[in-house]
Amino acid sequence: MLLAAATAALLASAGARAEDVGCVNTAFKLIGPDHKVCVEAFTDPDIPGVACYLSQARTGGVSGWLGLAEDPSRFALSCRQVGPITLPDRIDRQKEVFDSATSILFKETQVVRMFDRPRNTLVYLSYSTKLVDGSPMNSVAAVPVMPWTETVR
Repeated sequence: MLLAAATAALLASAGARAEDVGCVNTAFKLIGPDHKVCVEAFTDPDIPGVACYLSQARTGGVSGWLGLAEDPSRFALSCRQVGPITLPDRIDRQKEVFDSATSILFKETQVVRMFDRPRNTLVYLSYSTKLVDGSPMNSVAAVPVMPWTETVR
């Protein structure tokens, strides 16, 4: 029963995946895919005009090919204003805006948006969770909420 619930949760989160931007190989594996670092892009679901890019290490080899590997908790995050930002009338001080499974069960990378009202800045924090022991590895990006100006070429 627990396994069925975990599988359902994993499949539900898989539907909310970010758009793949690209990958680079970091280590050759004789059997199965190479180890990689991949970049995904996602937009903040509540704040149009903000896009984030998340790079993550991906485990290759036979276990990576079969989907049984646990990806390392190493990643980087960069968020930018890509259009006009209009903050909603009410914005949560902290809210999860993205998650990505990094193992077959119970481990994921999450991105939380925080609003730093005194500096009028959106702060995005990525970190890894694990059922028993999460990782202190993290990355942070900040997007100041400023008027949008079009660049004419």
